[in-house]
Amino acid sequence: MADVAREVRRRRKEMKWSAQDLADRCEAIGFPIPRNVIANMESGRRAVLPLVEVMVLAEALYTHPIRLIYPVGYVEEVQQLPLTYPVDTAQAMRWFAGLNEDFRADHRMLRHHVAHRTALERAFFAVHSEERQRRAVESTADGIEQAKALRAQADLAERTARAKAELYQVRSDIYADGDPLPDLPDELADIDPPEGYERDTD
Repeated sequence: MADVAREVRRRRKEMKWSAQDLADRCEAIGFPIPRNVIANMESGRRAVLPLVEVMVLAEALYTHPIRLIYPVGYVEEVQQLPLTYPVDTAQAMRWFAGLNEDFRADHRMLRHHVAHRTALERAFFAVHSEERQRRAVESTADGIEQAKALRAQADLAERTARAKAELYQVRSDIYADGDPLPDLPDELADIDPPEGYERDTD
C-alpha cells in the first residue's frame, strides 16, 4: 500500500495535478475517490486501499495498476509479499503477472486466464459506471448540468463498447484454441464468439 501511495503521488506530481484534480478525474471515470481520501492515502493515514481503487487510480493517472503496485524504473526494490525481504522490482512484477519460469509449461492457458480476467474486470466496471451515469442523467434537472452529465454518459458508453469488444476478442481467442470459456456475469451474458459454447465435433 505504501508503494502504491508513493507512486500515485509521484505520478500525480509528474502530471502537475493537485489531489483535487485526481479526484475530479476519478469522478469523471465514474468511480469517485474524494480528495481527502487521496490525501490520506498519500500521507499514510489511510489503513486500507481496495484493489478497485488501485484500478481506478491507475486509469485516472493514465497508467496500469501493476505499475502502481510495482513501479519498475522508479523503485529498485519492493517487498514481493508483506513481511518479506525486498526483491528487485521487475522480478516482483513478473511474479505478480505470472511470467516466471514456473508458469511457462502452461503459458497459453495462463495467458488466456490473465487476459480474460483483466478484460472481464474492465467490461464489468465499464457497464456499471455507464449505468450509474445513466441514473445520474435521469436525476439531473438543471439544463447545463444535464448536458455535462450526458457528455459523461457518452464517454462512458464509448468506454463500455471498447471494453466489451476487448472481452469479445479474448473469448474468441480462447474458443479458437479449444479451451473452455469462463462463465460470464449476467450483465455481460451477451458477449461470446459467434459459435457460442457448442463446438462442431464432426
